[in-house]
Amino acid sequence: MSQTAVKRLYLMQVGSMPEYQIPIVCYLVQTGDGRNILIDSGLPEIIPEDAQEFENGQDVIEQLASIGLKPDDIDTVISTHYDGDHAGRHAAFTKAHYVVQRVHHLDAANNPRYAAIRPQWDQPMARIRLVDGDTELLPGLELIETSGHVPGHQSVLVRLPQTGAILLTIDAVPFGEGFTRDEQDDDNNPDAAAIRASTIKLLDLVEREHVGLVIFGHDTEQWETLKKAPEFYG
Repeated sequence: MSQTAVKRLYLMQVGSMPEYQIPIVCYLVQTGDGRNILIDSGLPEIIPEDAQEFENGQDVIEQLASIGLKPDDIDTVISTHYDGDHAGRHAAFTKAHYVVQRVHHLDAANNPRYAAIRPQWDQPMARIRLVDGDTELLPGLELIETSGHVPGHQSVLVRLPQTGAILLTIDAVPFGEGFTRDEQDDDNNPDAAAIRASTIKLLDLVEREHVGLVIFGHDTEQWETLKKAPEFYG
């Protein structure tokens, strides 16, 4: 196995939406040569007034501390998108580079949806790597462009030495019941066609790459069955 390849994947619950009992989660990838790659950063320390449906739990910094890491140990933050429950602690990682789809970053600049946590994601461009479409970040770690939930959303494919391929759908497919080729009853959603196209793209990927585990973005029932930090998938 290449030293640069992915070695471990940690799952971390950092908060919830209590009304719906939905977990808010982040992920950490570690490589054989000691790099730490965070996927999303969870909720902001102080929940904005217009997002009171969310509740903080053990935040990403506490979660990282439980496995012996400090914010400065994070080399890269993969930003799947800039919603407040995914990018709320980005600014804590002052030594990291951020990786985001170009389409998403450009859309966010003038989109009020992301304004409340702009100080988190609006980092100096010298520290932001803009990518265009599907991108292999390093051996065993691939970004999959899955617009629909928002323009330029990205999912993540992780290839581990023992577990094999794990797909993190993030918000492209938040719940397992939506991971189907069947038509979904969401014609009123203006982005329904894009959401469906990204779902089909991920279903095709799972078949083609023989992905053994698909982790959905906010699926409570599934989440209860998964290993959480300090345990990991290797």
